[in-house]
Amino acid sequence: MKKFIILLGILITVSISNYAQNKVVQIYDGAIPGTENWNWEEGIQEGSSWKTQVVYNVAKPSLTIFAPDASIANGTAVVICPGGGFIALLMGNEGYDVAKPLVKKGITCFVLKYRLAHINTTDAVKYFNDAIHGRDQEKLQNQKNAVPFSIADGKAAIKYVRAHAGEYKINPDKIGIVGFSAGGTVAASAAFNYTAENKPNFVTPIYAYFPKEMQGKVNNDAPPLFIVVAANDALNLQQQSIDLFTTWNTAKKDAELHVYNEGSHGFGMRVQHTTSDTWIERLTDWMAVKELIKK
Repeated sequence: MKKFIILLGILITVSISNYAQNKVVQIYDGAIPGTENWNWEEGIQEGSSWKTQVVYNVAKPSLTIFAPDASIANGTAVVICPGGGFIALLMGNEGYDVAKPLVKKGITCFVLKYRLAHINTTDAVKYFNDAIHGRDQEKLQNQKNAVPFSIADGKAAIKYVRAHAGEYKINPDKIGIVGFSAGGTVAASAAFNYTAENKPNFVTPIYAYFPKEMQGKVNNDAPPLFIVVAANDALNLQQQSIDLFTTWNTAKKDAELHVYNEGSHGFGMRVQHTTSDTWIERLTDWMAVKELIKK
């Protein structure tokens, strides 16, 4: 028994050590535009009903970098935006766990912590449920106020990756963004109103909250979209994914839509023994066809 405990301690130490090797960078130099006075500490919630690490009260957006081995690196990069209703971030299931299989494909991954609504509680999941399911108007407004900052951070993340492409051995013309739920809002928004510095080369909204009124003008050089949602989405966001696909399709721009029969909302990298379990394989198939990675 004593030997088992010692071995377990070693494994935990190795796991923590490996995680610590992932470089974390700030995406803004100096004061952060629009929230210069945000000075609260970021919180972490473990053991919630979301069954993944939850981060809340993000005031200083950052990127955690997952770099592939140099022998398989292909120059493609992806900014990964976890969801959580602009109140929290599901850093495991929709962040770090997404980066791991993509890194094995030679993709450099940047998991984004974007600015969130400030909450005066350590139970971010309850706050989310009160806002979304309880329709608490004060909490909903607090959530809504954070959205423009979250979107701005997604665009700033792309700009940061492109500006540092040489440092990370990235092709500046192969930088994409993938996002889940609220992170899907951040990702989809990057496909509109971009500049040369923050334009994504491909965009992947996964069960994204992105109503028609958030859509803007589809530019002539609009990036290709790879859209994923479940037909039984618990937040009823199916139509929003279909609408975004239809907008791209009507404009004769490149878009692919996958509607899985089951999976509900928030499936991320969870194994549920439904066809939605393999969405990331379909994404990398698509990326191979687009010559973003090797077949």
